Amino acid sequence: RFIAKPCAISLGIQDSGAHRAQPNAILEKVFTSITKSPDAKRLEGLSKQLDWDVRKIQRWFRHRRNQDKPTTLTKFCESMWRFTFYLSIFFYGIRFLWTAPWFWDTRQCWYNYPFQPLTSRLYYYYILELAFYWSLMFSQFTDIKRKDFLIMFVHHLATIGLITFSYMNNMVRVGTLVLCLHDASDFLLEAAKLANYAKYQRVCDAFFMLFGVVFIVTRLGIYPFWILNTTLFESWELIGPYPSWWFFNGLLVTLQVLHIIWSYLIIRTASKALVRGKVSKDDRSDVESSSEEEDGTSNSTKGVLSTSSNGSNRLNGHVAGGQWTGE
Repeated sequence: RFIAKPCAISLGIQDSGAHRAQPNAILEKVFTSITKSPDAKRLEGLSKQLDWDVRKIQRWFRHRRNQDKPTTLTKFCESMWRFTFYLSIFFYGIRFLWTAPWFWDTRQCWYNYPFQPLTSRLYYYYILELAFYWSLMFSQFTDIKRKDFLIMFVHHLATIGLITFSYMNNMVRVGTLVLCLHDASDFLLEAAKLANYAKYQRVCDAFFMLFGVVFIVTRLGIYPFWILNTTLFESWELIGPYPSWWFFNGLLVTLQVLHIIWSYLIIRTASKALVRGKVSKDDRSDVESSSEEEDGTSNSTKGVLSTSSNGSNRLNGHVAGGQWTGE
């Protein structure tokens, strides 16, 4: 309200919503009580009842759906908040871990386990991360429902489960490594969305490409060969398996499966961006295309990226073609 909004206005982002649908009591009743996307049979019935062309009714429903979507200014402010959090918590984690022995030698995560001290800095690091991911979990049900809702729901559950479970079992050392690693790429995605909302397309594409590289290196390289290696093999060697060990590693492997899915989507979007010269449209877009898809004139090929963030993550919303309409 006091920082992001003035920044958005200074960049020329207006607080104006989508084109409002023409007032119509019958269509409004159908929209609110029956369906927001009527099928062909219902469209024909409405066409006869109102003496309107079917395409005009389709257009009305599209405008009405977009009317409830958040404005670019709102999305800019939300992305700026997430960017600020991800960047701050990442640098806090790096500063904290730089002097931690387990950052340089992962076997230190398991020496003298579970009798390892919980310092105040480590405690606050955990509490901040847990609070933020709980906020993402709750906001997912109030935000526009996206096509990757289920994947993000599983991701938030796994993340909250990992943070809580590792804290309860004092696996906080390896937990801090997981948290810091996941924060490394999220602020880049939010920066790309901010650039898109401000219509700096080249900056947007550059940040997205950098995000893609960092995401793939950290999630498909460092995570399995550094994190999973110590939780699966080094911990087995030093403390041996026990019931909670299986559960903890099950959650970590679940995250790795999600990393593989998202990496595929990022690579697909990036390859289309290289062909077209700009990032392709995100299937998770919460604003429908301005082209008349009902008229059959839309021939654009949609790319996909999912990621809340969120961001964004998390990966919460992501690339859109030329415009990042995703979030």
